[in-house]
Amino acid sequence: METKQPTLICIVGPTAIGKTNLSLKLADYFSAEIISADSRQFYKEMKIGTAVPSEGELAQAPHHFIQHLSIEDEYNVGKFENDAIERLKEIFKSNSKAILVGGSGLYQKAVTEGLDSFPEIPSEIRQKYNTILENNGIAKLQALLKEKDPETYNSIEIANPRRLTRALEVIETSGKSFTFFQNQTKKERPFEVVKIGLEAPRKVIYNRIEKRVDMMIEQGLAEEAKTLYPHKHLNALQTVGYKELFQYFDGHLSLTEAISEIKKNTRRFAKRQLTWFKKDTDVHWFHYEEAVEAILFTIEYKKTSHDE
Repeated sequence: METKQPTLICIVGPTAIGKTNLSLKLADYFSAEIISADSRQFYKEMKIGTAVPSEGELAQAPHHFIQHLSIEDEYNVGKFENDAIERLKEIFKSNSKAILVGGSGLYQKAVTEGLDSFPEIPSEIRQKYNTILENNGIAKLQALLKEKDPETYNSIEIANPRRLTRALEVIETSGKSFTFFQNQTKKERPFEVVKIGLEAPRKVIYNRIEKRVDMMIEQGLAEEAKTLYPHKHLNALQTVGYKELFQYFDGHLSLTEAISEIKKNTRRFAKRQLTWFKKDTDVHWFHYEEAVEAILFTIEYKKTSHDE
């Protein structure tokens, strides 16, 4: 009789939809450990602006890859893939279930399918787009990507200059779209994968985002960003919630305008997250207020039917 493989339960969906809450319910039911695939939550200096689970939530189940790095550390999705796979090997020695949760689609994909093989980028092409960024700003890179590869433009975090330059470098080097390289053969993994997605009407998502941003401001997001301002050039800080406040500190925006920009850019980010996850036909989608019993049934049934 063939030994059953362990199961990795992936929870996906837009920001502020309730992924953390669901992960804790599933962790309690399965006595499972949680791996965070939210790349913004890796950094210990970025707590409020990345909606890190509270100390009480973290105490409800073992968590991995939350605030384990400094913003000064060099880290990328390739390192995360290796680290997460090694951690899962250890977890699966004592439990047949583990939970992967987070809205960073590329980091989820790295664990479940492996990273794609991108071409080596010549130094002159890399320098070309760095120069464009320095001389013309991020808007120029956004316009170039929209023209050259609209599908990628609509699915990546275009507020992140590193993501933009990376996509443009690959397109120019290969003559193919960035998306082409993201549709390569999946790696075989020694575990089953069940993907659970949380969704809601757009108006509900946007309302939840507005409330979350207001709560972050009340919790001291501006003060947190102020302590990080001297490091604003670091890649980890090129993210929504911090870069808008840096503009406020620079005198380019009022505080009210900065908060409004955070809300607007977070809404855009949520839209892009949904675009990414909705392309994955393996995701089982549930209304964000769905009873956990229905989700548990899908996890158990999916596993059983696959084994049979």
